[in-house]
Amino acid sequence: MAELPTTLDDAIAQAQTATQAAIAAGYTRLQVEILFPELKPLPVAEKFLPAFADWGSGLKVFFTDAGMAALAKRDWGEVPFQIRSLDVAGARQTTSVEEQIDPEDQLYIFVAPSAVEVAPVEQICAVAGDRPIVLFNARLEDVATIGIGYAGRQLRQRFLDTIEPCYHLRPLDDHSAILRCYPDPWQVWLETDGIYQAIAEVAEKPDSEKLDEIFSAATGSQKSRQGLLSGLQQLLRALGR
Repeated sequence: MAELPTTLDDAIAQAQTATQAAIAAGYTRLQVEILFPELKPLPVAEKFLPAFADWGSGLKVFFTDAGMAALAKRDWGEVPFQIRSLDVAGARQTTSVEEQIDPEDQLYIFVAPSAVEVAPVEQICAVAGDRPIVLFNARLEDVATIGIGYAGRQLRQRFLDTIEPCYHLRPLDDHSAILRCYPDPWQVWLETDGIYQAIAEVAEKPDSEKLDEIFSAATGSQKSRQGLLSGLQQLLRALGR
């Protein structure tokens, strides 16, 4: 069973291992989520990507815009992989999705794409075929952008639901957290007397109702959600050490 990481570096190492294992198992659409709002995507991605350096120029890393891509090239220096930009606004006028894909590409990693970029991300995934794709800290399911009606449901069924969450780490309220580290199932962790313990393992990502059931069974009462901020801050401090 995977252990809840105690530092950010441990979380990134877990994410690397889980992603490599899922790719080796044949998954081609993967999602990695280390969900702390204070974390900026660029430095975390910089620590995540070296695990895939062996792919060399066969790895293509996409950023949401040309500014982020240029910043990565400047800050990261010489890297063995390719750095590209989705350029949602301008690329439609100058570059087709097909031109973003090369025959020698082997692996694609998208860094922090949002719901604004969901269309080009989906198109690249479709053109990429069986080549593995990793969405790193993606935010593709913004209801305000993709909608909750027929179009939104179609997008989820056609694309979003085909993505395997191989790594997911998210703090919850009242000193608790959700962890999924492939190939292990989803785990719910609860802090008691300064120690985090796994209190449940489930096959699917637990929704709020399922979480209430788990916490109720573990504590004997419905957990209050008033501790959201304090629980989040505590885990963030622990991961920042």
